[in-house]
Amino acid sequence: MKRLLLTLTSIGLMVGCIEGDYALYSLYQPETVYIDVPVEVIVEVEVPVEVPVEVEVPVEVPVPGEGGDVWIDSFEQPYSMNGIDIIWSIDLSGSMNQHAQSVIDGIEAMMNALPPSGWRVGITSGSRHFSSQVQEFPLVPGDTVQDAWDAYNNLSGPHEAGFDSIYSYMVNNTYNHTWLRQDAGLLVVFVSDENEQSNHQFTSTHSGLYDFINWYGAQRASVFVASIVNVPASESVCTWGPHSINVGNRYIDATNHFGGTVVDICSTDWAPGVQAATQQVQPHEEWELTHTPI
Repeated sequence: MKRLLLTLTSIGLMVGCIEGDYALYSLYQPETVYIDVPVEVIVEVEVPVEVPVEVEVPVEVPVPGEGGDVWIDSFEQPYSMNGIDIIWSIDLSGSMNQHAQSVIDGIEAMMNALPPSGWRVGITSGSRHFSSQVQEFPLVPGDTVQDAWDAYNNLSGPHEAGFDSIYSYMVNNTYNHTWLRQDAGLLVVFVSDENEQSNHQFTSTHSGLYDFINWYGAQRASVFVASIVNVPASESVCTWGPHSINVGNRYIDATNHFGGTVVDICSTDWAPGVQAATQQVQPHEEWELTHTPI
């Protein structure tokens, strides 16, 4: 409580009716009176308060082994699908006659690598006209190499328009609608010793390549591509390196876009590449790692 000082002064008044000047005079001395008045006082005081804060602190943990090296193996599991539909698009131009046996051997290797059931293999040429008209039921489990030969010998059309051919085979050929399955995976295998030369549904330009890629990619939830073609001379195993105009660049680009397998057409054995293309369409139960992990 604080004490408040209050000074009161008594004033005497002289009041009159005197005209003119007048004056006021104090008759008493000032008197000092002390009054106790309660006053609320607020005092600010700084008080330290502990606040918990999370701080990440790196801790080195010893790992057995040499350590230091990191190796990443990446795998992609195919979508769930009801079997697999496979279409071989084969260039029938004269220069391909030398590869006829390799084609059949490749188809046989694929049939042997496929599961016991659920697959169908259609065979067509690189001609969009033939592909839109052929009425040949696909190879199925239980069929033989001779069945593959019969289907191959029934082909016609010496053209190298693989993209147009696949479009005609799948879209324009109403017979194929009876066995192609929308809920199955789809694998197309292109075989040619020249570059892709479509000029109808898809042009031979760079944009035509991506038109095919966009169309094909939308045909199924799971789509795959493999190519057996001439590769660049620096990578080719041909006795004489292929001329640049015969390298299957458009087939290779489409295959790489879908993460598929490219096989050198001059390889003496297509089986490893064909088997690799076959394995990519099957769901994996396990993967083999490149290195033994720590």
